[in-house]
Amino acid sequence: MFERVVIIGLGLIGGSLAAALKEQRLARRVVAVARSPRTRERGLEMGLVDEVHEDAARAVAGADLVFLAVPVQAMGRVMAAMAPGLDPAVVISDGGSVKQAVLAAARENLPDVSRFVPGHPIAGKEHSGVDAADAELYRDHRVILTPVAETDASALARVRDLWTALGAEVLEMAPDEHDRVLAETSHLPHMLAFSLVDTLARQGDSTEIFRYAAGGFRDFTRIASSDPLMWHDILMENRQAVLQALELFDRGLEDFRQAVSSGDSEKLLAIMTRANSARARFLAMNERTSYTRARQSDDSMQDTETAQTGAGAFRVTPGGRLQGAVRVPGDKSISHRSIMLGALAEGVTEIQGFLEGEDALATLQAFRDMGVVIEGPHHGEVRVHGVGLHGLKAPADTLYMGNSGTSMRLLMGLLAGQAFDSELIGDASLSRRPMGRVAEPLRGMGARIDTGDEGRPPVRIHGGQRLQGIDYDLPVASAQVKSALLLAGLYADGETRVTEPATTRDHTERMLAGFGYALEREQVSVRLRGGGQLRACELDVPGDISSAAFFLVGASIAADSEVVLSHVGINPTRTGVLGILERMGADIRVENRREAGGEPVADLRVKSATLRGITIPPELVPLAIDEFPALFVAAACAEGETVLRGAEELRVKESDRIQVMADGLATLGVEVETFPDGLRIRGGRLGGGEVDSHGDHRVAMSFAMAALRAESPITIRDCANVGTSFPGFAELARRAGLALEEVPE
Repeated sequence: MFERVVIIGLGLIGGSLAAALKEQRLARRVVAVARSPRTRERGLEMGLVDEVHEDAARAVAGADLVFLAVPVQAMGRVMAAMAPGLDPAVVISDGGSVKQAVLAAARENLPDVSRFVPGHPIAGKEHSGVDAADAELYRDHRVILTPVAETDASALARVRDLWTALGAEVLEMAPDEHDRVLAETSHLPHMLAFSLVDTLARQGDSTEIFRYAAGGFRDFTRIASSDPLMWHDILMENRQAVLQALELFDRGLEDFRQAVSSGDSEKLLAIMTRANSARARFLAMNERTSYTRARQSDDSMQDTETAQTGAGAFRVTPGGRLQGAVRVPGDKSISHRSIMLGALAEGVTEIQGFLEGEDALATLQAFRDMGVVIEGPHHGEVRVHGVGLHGLKAPADTLYMGNSGTSMRLLMGLLAGQAFDSELIGDASLSRRPMGRVAEPLRGMGARIDTGDEGRPPVRIHGGQRLQGIDYDLPVASAQVKSALLLAGLYADGETRVTEPATTRDHTERMLAGFGYALEREQVSVRLRGGGQLRACELDVPGDISSAAFFLVGASIAADSEVVLSHVGINPTRTGVLGILERMGADIRVENRREAGGEPVADLRVKSATLRGITIPPELVPLAIDEFPALFVAAACAEGETVLRGAEELRVKESDRIQVMADGLATLGVEVETFPDGLRIRGGRLGGGEVDSHGDHRVAMSFAMAALRAESPITIRDCANVGTSFPGFAELARRAGLALEEVPE
């Protein structure tokens, strides 16, 4: 990759880079510059470098890469010293923690700043110096590059390729943004650790204090073992951003102090639950990144975009059968609504069976961001300390909905009635999905809502508007639009009435009634008056029938299969999948009917059966809208043709589910014809191959089940979003008998 790499500064950062370059054979010759004779000797003794120098200008002659691993305050001096020996084509980078200061030094001292690529590897150890050098230091860690307008694209590419080859995740940020973020997440914690240890060390009984200090003290203060001189330089160079971060911390600490001083239990719990949740998200995010990178091949041809996005794949071996008892996760629709209504209720709502998937957690976090105290989730248990209909507080920032269209659309209605402004954003998939069909009727109620191009996110909601009740006929059956209008109706003057062209899921209506809110239902209409009150209650979230659908289909199409799906919600507005499969000849028995939290539940026993194609009855379409990807797999394994019409909503889900499923089935050798509102599938033999889920969790899980009848393996790409609705799907499917392997793309 490089002929001659010169590393100036052979401490932990520079020494580890040298060790990694040697181990990976990425440089023909590695050269070090160090002031200390001992450091130069140790670098040679340890085999980190091929030659050492004290004179920087002499060392860099003929180099094609120079890396600066010196204190930030020394950057300018070192750049000036090496400048006379630099080749015009050399690429220069650095590992400094404060990028604006380093860039200023480069502009002042380097002959050509375009070949300078500012960087910062986010890695370290408790010990420093050349003896701590570690060839694995950068693997599975992040490296932030901060190029500017004049940075040469080819130089940037070479530095990016280097770090990627060393196993690091490479990100890019603007220099000022880097300095602000690092001040808050790295520089401030180091300052606090140094301060705490210094404060206690100056106490007269410090020896006794340290003798009895527990592991928490050791863990919190570990970073105070870092090089004081280095951190002195960092804090001095980045002092403006550090002081701003310290001011933020001071305000937070004052809130903590006041809560303890006044005995404000609710406020204290709010601070600590928010912090606990935020750290859990941080750990989960890093664990996903580490897992993805650990599974990636060392092959240098590994697709770079895949490595950055962290999207994984499923590879499923054909054949097999499904057996045993299966408990699918809690219903996603009910989990969303339990948090929303629990937050708006008076009192504490106890929830059991909450779905700990990313979509439902996005809803939970949004309400934490609006000041609601939420304990958990812990093994599906959540306690929501309701603030009443008018107790939400303005969030400090945008509300991130991840991949959850339900969260965004329902919150549009709920936030339309608040006194404060808010903005809803989502991931790349959600940002492509339409929000206009929710925004338009809400505007008819008096809401002020702005959307992005073509009615897509971000969604900006202007608070303080007086809402009026509406009598609205839904042009297309949609439980999400209906629910958004009902939630806005809680804040509206007069009556809000929503009429559907066909029955859709009624979880919102059932749950409003469970929280003691008066509403009336008349066939396909529901109405309520604003100004009421929600009362806290206890909820037991049943298993999600949308998640159960994959196993219902899998057990139906695989020979000698029998599965019992326990505690599944069988709300009549959600059981379209059962009606359709039974019409196709599926062997499904509903056992042990009962009620949980106002929702009907049962155990579903399904055995393998010979399926036949059908024309799906129009009245069942809205009752099975989320289950159609799985039903399309059932149709592909059935005898004869299956025809679906009236399902245009499938075009605007997480993906265009009609087209994406049709493309995947065609890849497997299935004859498919698409329509604007549905498709025709001729059942027959399924081959194997590679299909793309386009990031759609339900598409990915459906094609996984198709492998039970396939003639050769099926690889499903872009499966990272499966966890949004069905955490643990892969493991549960394997236990039931599916030969599924999670692989890097």
